[in-house]
Amino acid sequence: MKTGNKILAIFSLLAVGIVGLVLAYDDVRSRVMDRADAAVSQDADTIRRGAYLAAAADCVACHTSDDGLAFAGGTPLHTPFGTIYGTNITPDKRHGIGFYDADEFFRAVVHGRARDGRHLYPAMPYTSYRDLTREDVDAIYAYLMDLAPINLPNKPHELSWPFSMTWTLAFWNSLFVPNQSLFMKSEEFQAPSSQWRRGEYLSTALGHCGECHTPRNLMGAVDPGNALNGAFLEGFEAPDISTAGLIERGWSSPDLLQFLKTGISRQGTMTDEMFPVLKHSTQYLKDVDAQAMVAYLIGDQPRRIEQELGFDPSLENGRQTYLDLCSGCHAPDGEGIPHVAVAMTTNTSLRFENPRNLILVILKGIEEQDFPGLEHMQAMPGYQSSLNDQEVAELGNYLRVTWGGKSASITASDIRELR
Repeated sequence: MKTGNKILAIFSLLAVGIVGLVLAYDDVRSRVMDRADAAVSQDADTIRRGAYLAAAADCVACHTSDDGLAFAGGTPLHTPFGTIYGTNITPDKRHGIGFYDADEFFRAVVHGRARDGRHLYPAMPYTSYRDLTREDVDAIYAYLMDLAPINLPNKPHELSWPFSMTWTLAFWNSLFVPNQSLFMKSEEFQAPSSQWRRGEYLSTALGHCGECHTPRNLMGAVDPGNALNGAFLEGFEAPDISTAGLIERGWSSPDLLQFLKTGISRQGTMTDEMFPVLKHSTQYLKDVDAQAMVAYLIGDQPRRIEQELGFDPSLENGRQTYLDLCSGCHAPDGEGIPHVAVAMTTNTSLRFENPRNLILVILKGIEEQDFPGLEHMQAMPGYQSSLNDQEVAELGNYLRVTWGGKSASITASDIRELR
């Protein structure tokens, strides 16, 4: 055999060996878990607790069918690697999790491995759920197994090569999951803990806020050095919800608590990807848990003092557009109209460093929204067809400079790009 061929053969054997070791290690690691000492209780209290935990974890948002069948799967998640669909997690024994026992369910939720050993894509946030306690996972399992089975096939994922090969996730896990824990290990949540610790558990493990609000690297793994510092999700910006970011944009503890429970505060309303979170999850949080999340996210820090800004004559065109199109609902002075339209004077979207969300709202509008209780907000029309790029830029700059404390940095080309 020629020397070149020998070297190629050696490297090939090494590569195969490394692949085998990674796969073997990943399989062993995913099986190292506390196995249940006994069958999971199916008593009413456990099922009721599991229903609450499943809501706090917002499971239904990703596992609802096109026909609105809760937990039957089918919700698409669009990623840079392709589209991943939420799966059927009802007790159906053909398409759901009917054959899973408690240990297999725990392995799927915490380690991202299906019953047959397949790797689950981290769109199912096992990278956050791995900090869940066994007791909580068992309660969720009891609740799901108490649901009526729905015989609905799962949609195949639409992923490009090589991301369509699930075995490659063994390498992904070996690279990123060991260093993925942005927060504390699950053992630290076993004993009763402080309000802040409870809030951390609810926010980072069960509620997995970091999955949307933390930037990711080119391989789709969250950046542990920028936890909760904001990221882009399906076109919109999931904002910075770190303590510093919230305070900078004018949030206070009472405002954030009201926002979590009702979807409305003086900073605005829940829209886009956050509205389903309110609908299926945060509105159902017990007051003590919502208060714990607020204590973790912002604590008792004071709201940033708002600066009075004088009018800039260069913004006259944007001001006139606002008076013509927006002031009827948001008021000429930007104070808004209760139960009709939010205030501009305290709106958090105007304080984002990136104006992307504001521009998209101006262009596309917001659908009519029903919030918990009797609160209701009328639809906001989009101006994509009635305003040109320069007019949208001028309006956005007027709003951000006047009430957001930002510079007039939006250009017509920015609008053209987002159209």
